[in-house]
Amino acid sequence: METIDLIALRSFTRETGQPTHPELLDTTPMEHVKEIEIDEEHVTITYNQKTTRYYNANEVVQREWVYKYNDDPEFVAAIARVIALSRKHLKDLPENLACPPGCAECCSGYEPFVSRADARRIAGHLKMTYTEAVDEYVVKRPSADGYHLGWLRKVTDDVSARCVFLKGSKSGHYYCGIYEARPDDCRDFTPVGCQDVDESLARDAKFEIGSPFRPRRPARRRGR
Repeated sequence: METIDLIALRSFTRETGQPTHPELLDTTPMEHVKEIEIDEEHVTITYNQKTTRYYNANEVVQREWVYKYNDDPEFVAAIARVIALSRKHLKDLPENLACPPGCAECCSGYEPFVSRADARRIAGHLKMTYTEAVDEYVVKRPSADGYHLGWLRKVTDDVSARCVFLKGSKSGHYYCGIYEARPDDCRDFTPVGCQDVDESLARDAKFEIGSPFRPRRPARRRGR
């Protein structure tokens, strides 16, 4: 345990008129820093977080150190350096700004949601009825707002299996068989921060797209 400066405590009491006592100090070491938040007046450090897990809830206990740094020249200078570094790196771009051609790692293990608009777009693209497309290619799941119907079907029931619309023989040669009609969940995906990118693929590799996805059975005509 760290030594408590009793002289500093007495000096604080004498200068401010506020009573102090060693028992009111939390002398627990600041370890396992989880979050640092800085605003125009305060710096807040969240640390020593502990989680107790129950069957139906989690109990999270953590410590927070809050300091008003404006009148502390050392802290003001330190935060000024953080701001200067932020300005220096403001326009830095991440390495994974774009997907490597043919990677498609996100097309396995990820289950993109399908909305009613997505289903209509896929049905029109495949020249199927809305009901046929939903029954064939959507794993249904009720949603509270009724907007999402479920998620795209995989080639097997395994969550890590390939999307039914993914085509190609291997990583680097994969492509979406319904790219123009893919769900909005797929359109909104960004590789920034993605942990599943196939790093063995060259980002400037030549990539050729093959034939589009075709339904395994001919679509029935409406009304039959």
